[in-house]
Amino acid sequence: MPSNAFRPELAEAREQGLHNIGEAAALSGVSAKMIRHYESIGLIPEAARTFAGYRLYSDADVHRLRFVKRARNLGFSMKQIEVLLSLWSDRSRASADVKRLANEHAAGLAERIAEMQAMQRTLENLARRCHGDGRPECPILDDLAAADDARAS
Repeated sequence: MPSNAFRPELAEAREQGLHNIGEAAALSGVSAKMIRHYESIGLIPEAARTFAGYRLYSDADVHRLRFVKRARNLGFSMKQIEVLLSLWSDRSRASADVKRLANEHAAGLAERIAEMQAMQRTLENLARRCHGDGRPECPILDDLAAADDARAS
């Protein structure tokens, strides 16, 4: 078991500028649950611990969590964020690598947006055709059932 020098008490850790998980969550905007998850999948390094086992995070860890949160808000996948973090940490990387990843992601978003807009148009068309009254006939349900029939044949 490590000595107390390597596992400070929480008060000592705070004096050293370290944060417990609640503080790191508040400072980064990432929930404690997600911080633990990111740690478990290796997206952030394993946290240092106090003698009592509390997780400790440095300002650099909080900055990394903010980076991850921003990337998630931009829709990057966990795998893409892993790549972005490695590029961010590699000071000898070419910005072209980062730009390529961002452009690929933007193209994927554009494709998903186009698919969603097509779904929206289809639903709006079906809703226009539906009488929306007491009659049992419903073109929306008919369309959904027809799609299921087409797949079965």
